Amino acid sequence: MTRSRHPDRMTAVFTDRSEAGRLLGERVSPLAPEHPVVLGLPRGGVPVAFEVAAALHAPLDVVIVRKLGVPYQPELAMGAIGENGIRVIDDDVVRLAGVDPREIAEVERVERAELERRAARFRGGRRAVPLDGRTVVIVDDGVATGSTARAACRVARALGASRVVLAAPVGPPDAVERLRPDADEVICLLRPADFHAVGQVYRDFSPTPDDQVELLLARAAKLSGATSGASADADPEVLLEAAGTNLTGSLTVPDDPAGIVLFAHGSGSSRHSPRNRYVASVLNGWGIATLLLDLLTAEEEHDRRLVFDVELLAVRLGAATAWVRTYESTAGLAVGYFGASTGAGAALVAAAKPGADITAIVSRGGRPDLAGPALELVTAPTLLIVGGADTEVVELNRLAQSRMRCITRLDIVPGATHLFEEPGALETVGQLAGTWFSDHLPPRPGSTLFGG
Repeated sequence: MTRSRHPDRMTAVFTDRSEAGRLLGERVSPLAPEHPVVLGLPRGGVPVAFEVAAALHAPLDVVIVRKLGVPYQPELAMGAIGENGIRVIDDDVVRLAGVDPREIAEVERVERAELERRAARFRGGRRAVPLDGRTVVIVDDGVATGSTARAACRVARALGASRVVLAAPVGPPDAVERLRPDADEVICLLRPADFHAVGQVYRDFSPTPDDQVELLLARAAKLSGATSGASADADPEVLLEAAGTNLTGSLTVPDDPAGIVLFAHGSGSSRHSPRNRYVASVLNGWGIATLLLDLLTAEEEHDRRLVFDVELLAVRLGAATAWVRTYESTAGLAVGYFGASTGAGAALVAAAKPGADITAIVSRGGRPDLAGPALELVTAPTLLIVGGADTEVVELNRLAQSRMRCITRLDIVPGATHLFEEPGALETVGQLAGTWFSDHLPPRPGSTLFGG
């Protein structure tokens, strides 16, 4: 898909809100050192905000605002309300429309009831992320008139934000400019002069249901550790030498870990992948340590030949395995592999090496067929998870399973595509992986974690 470098020309279409969020995440990435909080405007802004939060490694929450419409002309906003009793009133509109305090109070009563209902449902009992003194990035799927975005900026400021950034994939030039008095910075990927509606730049602009908002917020909370019951020590980054190359990974070690699972991903960044990070957080909750490892350097990952060089990836994974077996906080732990895409093939090749001593393997949407003759040498119990709608990969996994001699199981997640982006799909992957590793990692002496 070709995108113009000229933001005033609408020459591109986003596939969906997730793709728009990933591109917006790249644009706002310089904000990461400020450790911001990302707030999505429900509903459609939350899928975009989820990807932005993943790119910034930032907590995700919603900013829920309700417009206060003039009683006899409700499309005309006389103010807005937010959580914690925040109310922003446009005194000029109130004066010109002749609205009295009693009428304002009645409109606010109705809108606040709806605001509180949405807040309770979306967060599922979690507390709002505090904004005091924080940089806040407010994200929507697009700006039309800008009235909701302006209200959100004002509410965030009233809740204590020290700096407010408004970020959106698209908006008309005039509306974007009107936001500048309320936001310290406005970031907009596309500002088409021929703007008609936000949905015109999306191929898929289907409505975002409430349950998807709930799911994304819950998933983001797990990624940030907000809902994890495990006490864990996490190194934001570890650097290790593997076959002459320095590799970077993210290591999390819960208290008294049951074992460690190395994540192998051949394309893109494993340690930054929101899907890998989610599954890792689930395993951490089971008391399992995780190492999310980039098997290719940032320069190498753009070379498709290296992405499919399963032997190279396996050699590096093996070197990383040797590293965790000598690292102070992970030495002596049973080792499992979690492979995605070509990383699944690499995990199987590495596990087939003499003396590898891998306890269990899980593949998510992987290419185990790329392991070739090594499939027959794998002894570790292996779970293959594939999306039901990923039909070609389903057949490749069936073929690979037919060649394996170890304990294997193929689980197909109904309706899921290759990236498991459908509601509930990734949660299913996490549960399947957690159960598989818990069944095959040796229990710790005296532990009741796995029902012993």
